[in-house]
Amino acid sequence: MKSNAKQWLSLIAVSAISSGITLSAFTLVSDAKNENPKSEYSVPVSYASVSASPAVTTDFTVAAESSIHAVVHIKATVSRKSMPQSADPFFDFFFGDRGGMQRQMTPQPQVGFGSGVIISADGYIVTNNHVVDNSDELDVTLNDNRTFKAKLIGTDPVTDIALIKIEEQNLPTIPFGDSEKLKVGEWVLAVGNPFNLTSTVTAGIVSAKARSLGVGAQPGAMKIESFIQTDAAVNPGNSGGALVNTKGELVGINTAIASQTGNYAGYSFAVPVTIVGKVVADLRQFGTVQRAMLGVSIRDINSDFAKEKNLSVFEGAYIDKISDRSAAMEAGLKESDVIIAVNDIKVKSVSELQEQISRYRPGDKVKVKLMRGKDEKEFSLTLKNKNGNTSVVKEAGVEILGAAFKSISDEVKKQLGLSFGVQVTGTTKGKFETAGIRKGFIIIKINEERMSTPEDVEKMTNQILNGNSDEKVLFVVGVYPNGKTNYYAIDLSE
Repeated sequence: MKSNAKQWLSLIAVSAISSGITLSAFTLVSDAKNENPKSEYSVPVSYASVSASPAVTTDFTVAAESSIHAVVHIKATVSRKSMPQSADPFFDFFFGDRGGMQRQMTPQPQVGFGSGVIISADGYIVTNNHVVDNSDELDVTLNDNRTFKAKLIGTDPVTDIALIKIEEQNLPTIPFGDSEKLKVGEWVLAVGNPFNLTSTVTAGIVSAKARSLGVGAQPGAMKIESFIQTDAAVNPGNSGGALVNTKGELVGINTAIASQTGNYAGYSFAVPVTIVGKVVADLRQFGTVQRAMLGVSIRDINSDFAKEKNLSVFEGAYIDKISDRSAAMEAGLKESDVIIAVNDIKVKSVSELQEQISRYRPGDKVKVKLMRGKDEKEFSLTLKNKNGNTSVVKEAGVEILGAAFKSISDEVKKQLGLSFGVQVTGTTKGKFETAGIRKGFIIIKINEERMSTPEDVEKMTNQILNGNSDEKVLFVVGVYPNGKTNYYAIDLSE
């Protein structure tokens, strides 16, 4: 997929807008755009008068007051700990003696800050993945200065959305609006904590919709991008904060800025709430996002490309390739088709198509309208998951370990020179957290057995737990994404 924004993006850099370490490179998101009904603020034209009434009030006090109490400050702490590397029988068990080198446990805590939005009275908070990624400890401060410890419920790097929770009741919330009904030129407010200045509100207009930045994800990694672009001022610390309309409804989560310096330089970008709501619901219900797939490789269309391919339209998503046994292939879609609508909602670009499909789960049926040559056709598709079926995908995990896992991608294998491995996608209170294993750690072997799938980890854990031996220990060896090898001895009997 090629972004239409590449020329102007060459002049700027997209900067994650949480301060401090922001704890990880952000991988961004995807959503859509729709035709809007007539605005309730529109005023009839009077030909008998030369005066005109404003289309919308610029008094934002009600919207600010109704949203500011539901936006929180998030402090994310990473405790970097070095593990002993030799003069230790467990290390020698895996790696042999390397001359008796001894590393000390050396905590090197790093702290980052961001914002979050309370979406339920019992403490669920939505924020950006890059705000909380790899954190060992999360502290949430409310607008009334009360502070709580938060636990991570789930993350989605593809859309840069994360869900955390604090234990409290009767909290103020922001109601969800409809980001598809936003109009370019409509007033919006950005609410967050830039530069650690809590409870900050800025105003601007919607500058564009379904904006694709074309950056932020590693090569080969999936990303969904369909941002709301605004000129409301946001800065480091605003990440994860609220973008609200003049009614005080949540329409987006502020995520990135266009800047050469890392600070605000005119434009900011938010994940639309149509995407946020689906991601959050999946994380809460399943622990991972149920991502529906068409099974196509697509690209944007411009005038030159349309002429080259002799296309009859200049907008839509051009199908470059169709995957075997995919929803698209089974429905009869072909290469060179141009998708122009999903469920009667127009899609003018790749980002708009991504936004529409991201609203559905595997097993859902959608109508796809396309142009094949000069003919308009419509197909009914049953969307599939990444495994090529319609089943619900759940995070694999073992309760005693307090962790969730996934098999590593081909891209990660290539980067780290691995042929197998299972990555830790999150930890809660359990054996892994106690041992110091952090999110992102890639398990290569447990008790000398190769680990290729999450089921391998569960099988080995259950085998040790249910075995006859009195010694119930997992000897875990693996590597972090930065290439640093670590080992752990986890006693399951304690």
